[in-house]
Amino acid sequence: MAGHKLVNEPLWNSEDEPDPIKLGLVGWMLVFLRGLPLAVLVFGGLLVLLVLRLIERPLYGVRRPVTPFISQFVCRNAFRILGIRFRTSGELMQQRGAVVANHTSWLDIFALNARKRVYFVSKAEVAKWPGIGWLARATGTVFIERDRKKAREQTRIFETRLKAGHKLLFFPEGTSTDGQRVLPFKTTLFAAFFADELRDFMYVQPVSVVYHAPKGQPDRFYGWWGDMDFAPHLLKTLGARGQGAVELIYHAPAKVSDFESRKALAAYCEEAVRHAHALARLEK
Repeated sequence: MAGHKLVNEPLWNSEDEPDPIKLGLVGWMLVFLRGLPLAVLVFGGLLVLLVLRLIERPLYGVRRPVTPFISQFVCRNAFRILGIRFRTSGELMQQRGAVVANHTSWLDIFALNARKRVYFVSKAEVAKWPGIGWLARATGTVFIERDRKKAREQTRIFETRLKAGHKLLFFPEGTSTDGQRVLPFKTTLFAAFFADELRDFMYVQPVSVVYHAPKGQPDRFYGWWGDMDFAPHLLKTLGARGQGAVELIYHAPAKVSDFESRKALAAYCEEAVRHAHALARLEK
């Protein structure tokens, strides 16, 4: 694909060691000054969401006309508290369907929810993670199992959510990276889109997620990959004296029925995400 030729990316080992974290006194002060209001925002928002969901669920079922606005409010203001600049370009998809994006960090969840009310699709194991799993379930994450025997069941879940107007968000790389590259998209994730129940009405919008590191920090500052622990990365982000920026670039939605196969659709989405990601990183 042409996108692979745009930038000559170096070989990358996802087991690369993370950069050392040096907070210092000022850094620890920032951890508390940012961390406390961020915790109040996130868990306070979660409490409001859960209370509203007690009313919303009996009235609207799978549809969520109110609570996604709580998630969006929390995510937008999280960046204000962190001091990370947030900018976007491109038009949001109006059609029913899914969103696919490259994956760099846990910050992606805040970024992608801040601009567009989306529901993440995640592996089933995440539902069991302490804290994160609870948040994911409360905000309507769709959990899937890597079991072909359950493919039909999962397609029905996708159909129900999509027809209810939910925008489902997938990370086709299958893992997060250091933010300096876009990994090949796994085509198996696109197979469900071609099911008879979905293909004729569904669109897919690719989104490039680009992080710009704080001045003087490594370009991969916001990257969270491999076996990196969440807590140290969170502390590093909270304690940064200066912050960088996150940029979302929304591309033209693709109608699934216009593509002959999942491989063709995955290639289109990967090309769009990779091309804009490389250009945005050059601009900084």
